[in-house]
Amino acid sequence: MDFLALSPLERQYEVEQLLARYVHCIDDDRLEAWPEFFTRRCDYRIVARENAERGLPLATIACDSRGMLEDRVVSLRNANIYGWHRYRHLVGSVLLLEVHAEEIVARSHYAVFRTRGEGVGETYSVGTYDDHIVFDEGQLRFRAKLVTYDTHRIDSLLATPL
Repeated sequence: MDFLALSPLERQYEVEQLLARYVHCIDDDRLEAWPEFFTRRCDYRIVARENAERGLPLATIACDSRGMLEDRVVSLRNANIYGWHRYRHLVGSVLLLEVHAEEIVARSHYAVFRTRGEGVGETYSVGTYDDHIVFDEGQLRFRAKLVTYDTHRIDSLLATPL
């Protein structure tokens, strides 16, 4: 797919649809399908804002292939123990920062709300997505997704992807 051949509205629509399908997959607990949003060789990192601003390489989560993402899901399903919870993502303010024939670079804001077993909702994480999006194997996928969270701490196991 040549992204330059699409109109600006078509590009915006395609990127926003990809982001919507991505967060619905997570929120609907279809985590086995989550790695399919990424190219086989990819970069998925979750980084604290203070580390990103200082240029520090430490990531809370860092995966460099779809296989590593699949391993995270297997671990989440079979090894991690945590209380019942449900996430709901909101994504907005999607900007297409760069458009090339074979890649779109986009930034968006996200907020994740969590509901625990007692039914109390709370803000879990807020921040930005910085995405490098390509057309791969017949569909749009993330070649890179950098999740930079503004919240200074994660109060429980970061098990489910952001």
